[in-house]
Amino acid sequence: MGIRIAGTGSYVPEKVLTNLDLEKMVETTDEWISTRTGIKERRIAEANIPTSDLAAKAAEAALAMAGISADQLSAMSVASITQDKVFPSTACIVQRKIKATKAFCFDLQAACSGLLYSLEVAKSMLLTHPEYKYYMVIGSEKLSSIVDWQDRSTCVLFGDGAAAILLEKTDSDENCFLGSKLGSDGNYTDILQIQAGGSDTPASHETIDNKLHYMKMDGQAVFKLAVNAMVGACKETMEKCGVHPSQIKWLVPHQANYRILKTVAAKLDISEENVYINVHKYGNTSAASIGLCLDEMVRGNQVQKGDYVLLTAFGGGLTWGATLIKWC
Repeated sequence: MGIRIAGTGSYVPEKVLTNLDLEKMVETTDEWISTRTGIKERRIAEANIPTSDLAAKAAEAALAMAGISADQLSAMSVASITQDKVFPSTACIVQRKIKATKAFCFDLQAACSGLLYSLEVAKSMLLTHPEYKYYMVIGSEKLSSIVDWQDRSTCVLFGDGAAAILLEKTDSDENCFLGSKLGSDGNYTDILQIQAGGSDTPASHETIDNKLHYMKMDGQAVFKLAVNAMVGACKETMEKCGVHPSQIKWLVPHQANYRILKTVAAKLDISEENVYINVHKYGNTSAASIGLCLDEMVRGNQVQKGDYVLLTAFGGGLTWGATLIKWC
């Protein structure tokens, strides 16, 4: 049996927030943001639009591409750090919205690496359960809901969006997922986190007054660790699969910062022209990031059968990973 990507889908809100808009909100400039991050604009969801709405639209687009109905799904997961609620899972809410009546559903939280973690879970479940045929993987984020819009070091980086990847188990021996490497290191939990809102630090007047429900990040520490972790995971994955960097058609990194993408590509000896980049349009969309790239690539006919596509990500946890696909 084999596994292939039967469909992709994505959705971003209509509202565009540019760097020039941010100049009016915090002490920053378009030049400062552009030169340090490569970001020019990002999408922002309306206040009454939750993460599940974004996810449902992306899922429906992937179903339409694959030509199947939602009730044919065996399973569905949503990777997110901005779930609609503590519980029930956002995946169950999406299930109701798209009428995926026969799927079992759950959320997965690995921050920006969430989509890669989800693909690994989906692939494993499809291979080990004969009755499963279609598995929907979604990355969806409303990061505007956890950004402190007075903190110029973080608010310029993030945007909202969702992406879906529909995996199908086939009778073919061809498996488009060649290999992967996932990792995590809990010794660095404090450099990228939301400090309050969980059982360790429940919500209180004090936590709200001190803005502990917003994302906090040590940017310099994240940069160094992100580059080393993604490069290491990519090299190990390529070596394990017997694929040389020169064979990679597309390196698709998590879209966090243009300087990170450029540095990772250089350390892997992959040409910049083979690195897929859309961070300038959407900013960092966490778990949705890689899926947004893949959907653009598929719909733009930028990936063909036989192409080697290397995905890599890094996020809070710390978490990281790489997945190598031979498009089929």
